[in-house]
Amino acid sequence: MSFERNTDIAWCPGCGNFAIRAAVAELLGELDVDQDKILMVSGIGQAAKLPHYLNVSFFDGLHGRAIPVAFAAKVVNPELVVIAESGDGDMYGEGGNHMIHAMRRNVDITVIVHDNQIYGLTKGQGSPTTELGMKTSVQHWGMLSEQMNPIAMAIAMNASFVARSFSGNKDHLKRVVREAIDHKGFSLVDVMQPCITFNKHNTFAWYRSRLYDVKEEHSEYDPYDRVKAFERSLEWGERIPMGIIYRNSRLSFHELNPVLKSGLNLSQDNRPADVMEDLKAFR
Repeated sequence: MSFERNTDIAWCPGCGNFAIRAAVAELLGELDVDQDKILMVSGIGQAAKLPHYLNVSFFDGLHGRAIPVAFAAKVVNPELVVIAESGDGDMYGEGGNHMIHAMRRNVDITVIVHDNQIYGLTKGQGSPTTELGMKTSVQHWGMLSEQMNPIAMAIAMNASFVARSFSGNKDHLKRVVREAIDHKGFSLVDVMQPCITFNKHNTFAWYRSRLYDVKEEHSEYDPYDRVKAFERSLEWGERIPMGIIYRNSRLSFHELNPVLKSGLNLSQDNRPADVMEDLKAFR
């Protein structure tokens, strides 16, 4: 069954979101997973509309709140493939706190961030990943806040899978997202993409001239080497690494939690309990 949904799409023509949608739809169709076992969770923003345009079960959360919903869904039904996706503003701005603690807990979800370094839905103000000094529709004097480095942050938090890809390279994006889904633990995929309307600096050409795959350029590169991975994560400017930057073999949240280790929660006996005797103690 195709994951492409025949519907009107409210993105600007040429937006990088189209390429991400095509890659994700194609990948989901190739997974050896029943369609009803796949759940996508999104927040607010242009990127967060992605599940609306796919033939997939999804839940729209509040701004910045996709990850806790995805976490909850995976906890109550570990058999699901849970993908949280949204933009850099939603995930790293409003949702930054949830991002950090999901990395700590190592819950087995995949987080895809459409990183166009701008807030697209709300007309082009700077996001956490907008470069210092860049002028936007709101910051006419230029961004005064330091640019966030999500890859470096994730490695510093010891997230168990940290990767970067590019909306202009479908094969690369599919391969990285597939590995993220197959990974048992928290997976972050930061996807570089242009916003052709509000970000005139980080264009397709800008990305293509800078992005390189760490494994293709350095065959000896070991993503399990945290120090080397952190060094790579600091590269930004003329050269920007993509691919699987870092991974480790930490136990996941489900593997550590004594209750969740017992199996699928939804299959457990959930009959109502009589608590009246217990409540008598509070009279």
